[in-house]
Amino acid sequence: MSTELNLVTQLATILVAAGVFTIISKALKQPLILGYIVAGFIVGPKLGLIPQFSPESVHQWSDLGIIFLLFGLGLEFSFKKLLGVGSTAVIAAGTICIGMFMMGFVTGTSLEWSNMESIFLGGMLSMSSTTIIIKAYDDLGIKKKSYATLVFGLLVVEDLLAVLMMVLFSTLAVSNKFSGSEVIYSLAKLSFFLIICFLVGIFVLPSLLKRAKKYLSEEILLLASIGLCFVMVLLANAAGFSSALGAFIMGSILSSTIEGERIEHTIGNIKNLFGAIFFVSVGMMVDPEIIVSYWDVILIITIVAMSGILIFSTGGVLLSGKGLDTALHVGFSLPQLGEFSFIIAGLGVSLGVMRDFIYPVIISVSVITTFTTPYMIKAADPVSKWLHAKLPQKVVTRLYQGESHRKNEKEESTWRKFIKEFLIRVILYVVVLIAISLACHAFLPKLSALLLPDFGKHMKYAFEIVVYILVMSPFLYDLAASGTELKLLSMELVETNRKNAIPIFVFIFIRISLAAVFVLSAIMWHYQLEKWNILLAMSTIFLIFVAARKKAMQCTGIEQHFFSNLNEKEQLNKLQNPIQALMNEKMANYNIFIDGITISSDFQMPGVPLLEMDFIRQTGVNIIKIKRGSRSIVIPSAKETLYPGDYVLVVGSKEQIEEFAQAIKHKSTIKESKDKSADDFTVEKHTLTNISYLSGKILYKTEMRKAGCMVISVIRDGELISNPPADFLFQTGDQVWFAGIKSSIHWYK
Repeated sequence: MSTELNLVTQLATILVAAGVFTIISKALKQPLILGYIVAGFIVGPKLGLIPQFSPESVHQWSDLGIIFLLFGLGLEFSFKKLLGVGSTAVIAAGTICIGMFMMGFVTGTSLEWSNMESIFLGGMLSMSSTTIIIKAYDDLGIKKKSYATLVFGLLVVEDLLAVLMMVLFSTLAVSNKFSGSEVIYSLAKLSFFLIICFLVGIFVLPSLLKRAKKYLSEEILLLASIGLCFVMVLLANAAGFSSALGAFIMGSILSSTIEGERIEHTIGNIKNLFGAIFFVSVGMMVDPEIIVSYWDVILIITIVAMSGILIFSTGGVLLSGKGLDTALHVGFSLPQLGEFSFIIAGLGVSLGVMRDFIYPVIISVSVITTFTTPYMIKAADPVSKWLHAKLPQKVVTRLYQGESHRKNEKEESTWRKFIKEFLIRVILYVVVLIAISLACHAFLPKLSALLLPDFGKHMKYAFEIVVYILVMSPFLYDLAASGTELKLLSMELVETNRKNAIPIFVFIFIRISLAAVFVLSAIMWHYQLEKWNILLAMSTIFLIFVAARKKAMQCTGIEQHFFSNLNEKEQLNKLQNPIQALMNEKMANYNIFIDGITISSDFQMPGVPLLEMDFIRQTGVNIIKIKRGSRSIVIPSAKETLYPGDYVLVVGSKEQIEEFAQAIKHKSTIKESKDKSADDFTVEKHTLTNISYLSGKILYKTEMRKAGCMVISVIRDGELISNPPADFLFQTGDQVWFAGIKSSIHWYK
């Protein structure tokens, strides 16, 4: 069979099996993930019923599925959002990795595995599954819960730690000893790669998408976004990182652009397709012979993994300062082994430090924990309520309500903001300058040899140094400059206390010195300088920067362009939704947010005053704006009503808004029982005649709303007038669209 036909046969087998078994799972009210895994087990090479797949092809399909799933995750959670939960995610992920590594090592030793196998087991048990949790959250409809962002941020930190762990384990396997320098190098390399990708991506991609906007049809946008994803995958692989990390990085960069939501919507179905392929491929890796032979080992590792991750993840989130309810939801989401566990297991086998049976054992544990994932996530709510009822009141108050009281305590001082801004600025520019330096060392000698073949080496050296400095100069200038935010914070600190001028000067000295070091490195690239010459050169370069200090207070267009692209999405949102943006900006530190919800066409309470909608009062939200067509009702009164198609802005905590959204959805569900008010509601069109009640009347004088109906639009002389104003005068021949109670509409016609 040809390779092309074999691929088609494999894909057809995967999709047909997935379709059949997911239908069966749905009918039995089981998680869809279970259907995918069972389908993979049935058609996979281990069972041997359908001899279409080799172990290599299974891994290829699995890798492809992971790429699309991680790309989709990146589109939903940008770098800026991840930084918002950074400290909590780092603390929790660190707690899980350290705790589970120790438990894994002890478990492996207890099973009489070798030290190296026990170390690898500790690493495998430290990694939860990003893809499985994404799918479970999708199926359960909880991706917008307040704890979901924290869960996804934690998983990304785990993935980054997994990359470092793989490097460390490779070093251990080869040398049989820890290499601190290798770990530091890997961490620096990973940080360098992430920062460069982020800076270049944000600087270039938003501008390209903006220029090509008028040409970006759905088809072109789909091709371009997937192409960019695979380019980043190749770059990540070339740099020694995983394909999954590259896909996630590109998704995160694109999510920061104004086309991010459109791209996410465009690739949604493709992500679901390859997500199904991934989970089917996981099922293909299940080996029934290994399960029978090592069932006791599989059971022990499963219990250790689930209980350990639950304990350490819950404890880590509590340690970071979050409440018990959030900690429990995070903890109950994570107890499963993920795709990085497979990668670490495969690494151990390929390096010859693990026996072959361990890989299928880990796959089996992953399948079992995958099956339990949806049930564990669902169990978080009842466990949280049970603990709330059983724990002493003092403990309940501290663990459940303490989080809201910490918000104001976390408010950063001006000094902390200054230091944070300073460090971010210095790190980003230093990384860019290092990248430029590496590129110049690689390419400038070839360029000078090509352009100046007949000149001496000193002329070539001079050419290379000048080009080197010219290329770096805009970034050196911005490194030395204060930047708008840093300048404002400096002025605020000096106004508060004049003694702050001394440490601020020290920070300025550090930045200018760093810029001078890069200029000096350009000279010392070709010329060895003595100590006193180095000091003289540094002093001269430093004085040049100081002399240009007044001018250096302003940044170049490069930085302005970068931050314009970085904040473009937020600025557009502020222009389109000024109230929502203002509220979220001002109240985010107090766990008060604003969100927009569209009322479904099946809404059961049209025309009912807000005062009479008990579910609004029960959820605790406030409606601050109702948008109906071209009309906007800001701060609606208690007598105001809601109608299908209305877009409402509600303010409250994330939990309250989620509860309100669920309540609205419930009120929009058509029930079997008869409801007279719902049956009486209708939308009708009527053409006014000279004997119609409305002919010659002004809209606000008709007092329609009191009677339970309203005019939603009028067609006059072929022109549509949506939501006519209160002083609208009806004329004979108007085609009027009514919404409301049938009897009221009939009377007004």
